[in-house]
Amino acid sequence: MSNSLFQHTQTAHCESGVISNLLGHYGLQISEPMAFGIGAGIFFGHLPFVKVNGVPGTTYRIWPGAIFQRVCKRLGVRMESEKFSTPEKGMQALDKVIAAGIPVGLQSSVYYLPYFPPSYRFHFNAHNLVVYGKEDGQYLVSDPVMDTVTTIDPESLEQARFAKGFPAPKGKMYYPVHVPPTASFEKPIKAGIEQACHFMLKVPIPMFGVKGIRFLAKRVANYAENPGDRKATLYLGNIIRMQEEIGTGGAGFRFLYAAFLQEAATLLKKDELSKLAGELTQTGDLWRNFAFAAGRVCKSRSADNVSYKELSEMLFQCAASEEAFFKKLAQVKL
Repeated sequence: MSNSLFQHTQTAHCESGVISNLLGHYGLQISEPMAFGIGAGIFFGHLPFVKVNGVPGTTYRIWPGAIFQRVCKRLGVRMESEKFSTPEKGMQALDKVIAAGIPVGLQSSVYYLPYFPPSYRFHFNAHNLVVYGKEDGQYLVSDPVMDTVTTIDPESLEQARFAKGFPAPKGKMYYPVHVPPTASFEKPIKAGIEQACHFMLKVPIPMFGVKGIRFLAKRVANYAENPGDRKATLYLGNIIRMQEEIGTGGAGFRFLYAAFLQEAATLLKKDELSKLAGELTQTGDLWRNFAFAAGRVCKSRSADNVSYKELSEMLFQCAASEEAFFKKLAQVKL
């Protein structure tokens, strides 16, 4: 199958990028920010009990797969999605679908993707990419975070699709079986905004949403004592990595959501959304400043209580900024 049939567009984040590229292939044009917004992708969670590589997990976006499900539901797209008990079954099923000329979305581990630079290859099992064909025994890959299409050998792809660890991808593959030729975005935009506001402000669990940012801020203040200096650097390093390297990370997701609000403002003719987009960009800057300061603490071997207290204050500032933003967004009459 030749490369010209699948249009590859580089995007900031893998899941919203795959949605944009896959649906675009079937003629339903949706930008990456629009997919992210309709899917209510913006979120925050800090999970001390969910250890990723032995370190507490932090997320700046909704859990993997949720953006996809929500976008499909809201736009009337029907997806076929499968997981497999063995690698053989998973690879056979993939071959069969791409032989029929259907591009397929896959969940995979970043660690086994040889086209990523070594410094980016670590055990993260919720990366999304598209395989759209096979040539000379190599799979043709459109990975939305790469600037061009690439190829991958069958062994590496199998390892990436069936990586062990949390969350185990189990060869997950998905592809559209019904895509409406056009879709109205008005209602989906409203539903996406309402859901994002609810998840950021109203979820009663202290580790999620704005409460989750404050929850993390309190923990960071005491990092020098608990978990203690050596581990604190690891914990902090992971917060930055989740923020700045995985997909678009924390600040990047704020900029992506701001781009969605700009697009929504034009579509719904609502200037307030455009103003709020500007405010959210400033919140993104606060997160960037936090990451920069946290990076310095990780590098300086002399991190003391003061530095962790300062980082904690910066997180409280991010929380206040996000709370004010989502409260205003929730009040916009859509």
